[in-house]
Amino acid sequence: MTLDRGLDVVDFHLHFRIGADETVRACEEAAGMHPGGEHERAVRAAGAAPYAAQWRRAWGFPDPEPPAPRWEDEADRWAEELRANGIRRAVFVTGGGNDAVADVVDRHPDLLLGFAHHDPYGPGAAAELERAVVERGLRGLKLFAPLLRGPLDDEALDPLWGTAQRLGVPVLIHIGHYGSAGGLSHGRYGGPDELARMARRFPELAVVVPHFGVQHVQDLLFAAWGCPNIHVDTSGSNQWVRWMPYKLTLEDLFRRCYETIGPHRIVFGSDSSWFPRGYVTRYLDDQLRICRELGLPDDHLRAIFAGNAARLLGLHD
Repeated sequence: MTLDRGLDVVDFHLHFRIGADETVRACEEAAGMHPGGEHERAVRAAGAAPYAAQWRRAWGFPDPEPPAPRWEDEADRWAEELRANGIRRAVFVTGGGNDAVADVVDRHPDLLLGFAHHDPYGPGAAAELERAVVERGLRGLKLFAPLLRGPLDDEALDPLWGTAQRLGVPVLIHIGHYGSAGGLSHGRYGGPDELARMARRFPELAVVVPHFGVQHVQDLLFAAWGCPNIHVDTSGSNQWVRWMPYKLTLEDLFRRCYETIGPHRIVFGSDSSWFPRGYVTRYLDDQLRICRELGLPDDHLRAIFAGNAARLLGLHD
């Protein structure tokens, strides 16, 4: 039995886990996420573990289990989970490489979509995006800015941004803190200023920043005020608000974004990624409740929770 929330939901932000994601791993190593040997990594992981466990207890989440050995089984499990929770369409923004994500999408094309995710500074990055979109049917590009080898506004990336703009696909660019406890507090590259300079050079390119911009929320709102092509995605627990030097809540984030950039540049995402937690209905229902308590009209709710994502993704069903 599917849930009826009174509106369609298109989830712009999920992660597909199957084995090791070598693309993410390589970028993390380049950014210094994994310096030292196995002993040093084990010490860091042990130090961060209590914080991760505390977060799961606070939210009532079980410990993650390993993904299914066969990606087909994991894809089928996600399809069943999404349908059971009344999700119209869902986007996997990472999942082990472009062809791996495309294979997952092809297994349930009526429900799943995917983004390309590869090193933007790698050779042939623009051509690989074109192949992923034109030949494999992916609908956008995902990048973790803190893991990049250079700035977002480097002219070396112009062919990549130009290709995305020409193809009409969005780019989802994570800025700010990367990872949970023990992650990177910030990256050498990828701040809102770089993002704004890039967005101004490619005004027809839809740029989406997840998690409300994390600790860069103020600078992101200023960037979005000056660049009408910058959007915000709402995904995740957004627990980062606890580390801000002033009181900030999820309701505050929605209110500020709604008042400054309006309802048509806010895109819902859940950041669902692992079982047995499965689809994070808690995030969806909390966000929908907040928007309704803020008095948002129904057409604005439909835009935030489905319409904006459908427009960015080129959905016509």
